[in-house]
Amino acid sequence: MILIQQGNRPACQELVNAHLPALNRFAARLLGNMSDAEDAVQDTFLKVWSHAYQWQPGKAKVTTWLHKIAHNTCVDRLRKSRADLHIEVSDRLPSREAGLAEHLSLSSESQRVFDSLNRLPVQQRTAIVLCHYQGFSNREAAEILSVSVDALESLLARGRRGLRQLLLPSGNNAMNTEEIPHE
Repeated sequence: MILIQQGNRPACQELVNAHLPALNRFAARLLGNMSDAEDAVQDTFLKVWSHAYQWQPGKAKVTTWLHKIAHNTCVDRLRKSRADLHIEVSDRLPSREAGLAEHLSLSSESQRVFDSLNRLPVQQRTAIVLCHYQGFSNREAAEILSVSVDALESLLARGRRGLRQLLLPSGNNAMNTEEIPHE
């Protein structure tokens, strides 16, 4: 990041290469389709390049800072386009992105989880995606969302309850959404 702050383009390309797959998966889960995700991630890296001076060593990990920018970019896109987030599966899973296909499996259970996740409020969805799919700690996820750890845990609890209600037939408590499938 220090090299990027100095205008070093090869360093920026290294950063893109290292973090592009994870940010694509993150954005696809938040936005519901790969096309919007790719656009959001491209915007994210443009913001990283033009605002690199804002990153401060020791204040935030690079991955946390990148995900925070990606989150804000995705939320802005969702606000601008309140269109239906239920998009055909073929639009979500590009054949050229094998890594994404692994994480966004076409199994019926995974598809139900993905569709239900997209029905949650964006903050709850983001909390679940950050902690359960992206592997961030609660502290890191709270930092990305600009909330306290307690608020993040509340988002996670409400999101899990929401998923449980969306995924389970009424009166059936067989699936424990505390353990969200990682496809």
